[in-house]
Amino acid sequence: MIKLKNDIVVIIGGEAGQGIQTVGDLLATVCWKMGLYITVVNDFESRIRGGHSFVQLRISDQPNSAPSDKVHILAALNSKTVELHKGDLSEGGLVLVDGEESTAAGVTAIPFSKIAREVGGKIMTNTVVAGAIMGLLGTPFDIFEELLVKKFGKKSPEILDNNITAAKRGFESIGENSFKNGFTWEKKIPLGLLLTGNKAVALGAVAGDCRFSAFYPMSPGTGIMNALVALTDDFPLVVEQVEDEIAAVNMILGAAYSGVRSMTATSGGGFSLMVEGLGLAGITETPILIVNAQRPGPATGLPTRTGQPDLQFTIHASQDEFPRFVFAPGTPAEAFDLTVKSLHLADKYQVPVVLLTDQYLTDSLFTLDRPLKVPDSIDRFIITDEDLDNPESYERYAFTESGVSPRVLPCNGNALCVASGNEHTPDGHLNEDADNRKRMMDKRNAKLPAMQKEMSAPSGYFEDSDILLVGWGSTQGAIREAVDLLRERGQEVGCLNFTDMWPFPVEHSQRLLGRTKRFIMVEQNSSSQLGLLIREQTGLSFDGTVLKYDGRPFFPIEIVEETLAIIG
Repeated sequence: MIKLKNDIVVIIGGEAGQGIQTVGDLLATVCWKMGLYITVVNDFESRIRGGHSFVQLRISDQPNSAPSDKVHILAALNSKTVELHKGDLSEGGLVLVDGEESTAAGVTAIPFSKIAREVGGKIMTNTVVAGAIMGLLGTPFDIFEELLVKKFGKKSPEILDNNITAAKRGFESIGENSFKNGFTWEKKIPLGLLLTGNKAVALGAVAGDCRFSAFYPMSPGTGIMNALVALTDDFPLVVEQVEDEIAAVNMILGAAYSGVRSMTATSGGGFSLMVEGLGLAGITETPILIVNAQRPGPATGLPTRTGQPDLQFTIHASQDEFPRFVFAPGTPAEAFDLTVKSLHLADKYQVPVVLLTDQYLTDSLFTLDRPLKVPDSIDRFIITDEDLDNPESYERYAFTESGVSPRVLPCNGNALCVASGNEHTPDGHLNEDADNRKRMMDKRNAKLPAMQKEMSAPSGYFEDSDILLVGWGSTQGAIREAVDLLRERGQEVGCLNFTDMWPFPVEHSQRLLGRTKRFIMVEQNSSSQLGLLIREQTGLSFDGTVLKYDGRPFFPIEIVEETLAIIG
């Protein structure tokens, strides 16, 4: 059994291009194989070389999905890392620096770069660092060696041998140093999956029968498309990189019109360019999925940072009014489930769907302790000539009580499928008649009551408490941990976390928020966009806000301190 006295937080910092993320991935995989819970947060600047980048690895024997404000081990590949992070060290924390010797108190010098050059080149520095941290934590080296064989075994024997040697030299370089809060290690079955939000969305896409994806690179959404590309050899999936975001949304519209489940992924700036295509999907009632991986703006903003700035924009994007779904997963498991759900509901109601993720969720690595459930079957909601009494009289936009018209595919029989980006008659031809316009608007909006019934209630944690913290999307882990910390201090606090954003789940919200004495919004934007939406849709007003919009994810302690200030 692995005994963990408390959470252990490791930061590896240096410049972009030094392989910082590789170190985090190696360490995370070793700890995961030993049955521990892992959260890995990547913090990096928008540059290929230089600047400051770091990886925070949080290791625990209990579930966690939030970064920590305290650091136990700091491995610094440059002096700037020590300067920026030494103030975050917990009592008894250790600092490892790259060098021959150090006279600073609490700092241990280990010649990472020198060892790497001696073994096979400076490129091996990250493997040396990973080995040193494993040695400090007391990990059995054979576990680490197994991972290196799996990672480099298909490369040349020389590359594999050099990496194993580099890791062993790093492991041994620790000498007599040890971390007092280390582990008693015993190999056991890993806890579920080790997954980023990006990969979870990609897996959810293929599980939901997505067959085509077009994209233009834009961080942090690019990682989703990279994950999809990696799946093309094993699934009937085509992924196309195109010239811009306008082309991407129009290509998936064309594919979806022909009957192929299709999606794209971008960030706020790219989503802005896709808005006209979103409106075209609305008026042509074409089912598409757009993933908007949020980052701070406006314009280029902070391209490698996180935030929740696009909720209000997304639910109102494009001119005029038309139904759409908006979802915002809080964990990789929810990202998988909601991607599957999004593709299903887009087809069922013939509407566009937007999935709101963010840089923290997409780029971070989490332990999933439950299996991902693939649908037993896929419903496509498409009919053929055999389902029609008279295919020649088929109307693509026939008026129905539900607002959902029977859908046939173009060039797939005698039923003629006509679509137009202009307002149109039931048979799809352009029409500017006032009465027809009103009936068509009413037809599309008639979908909303059934769509709203598809929306799930926010997930609760001590939701019967007198005070509730209310958030959405990826803040879920930090909020729940903040609730635990507040309850330890004797505060009667719980939380609600929204994932189903639009059509807004009015009845669920009124039921859950109407019975609490006070609720406080916790969001990563400057105006409490969900709080304003709750007030607009339910008439209920929040009692305070805990807002963070500097591009970094919440630390649970920040939520605790600001909540205490609000409730006195």
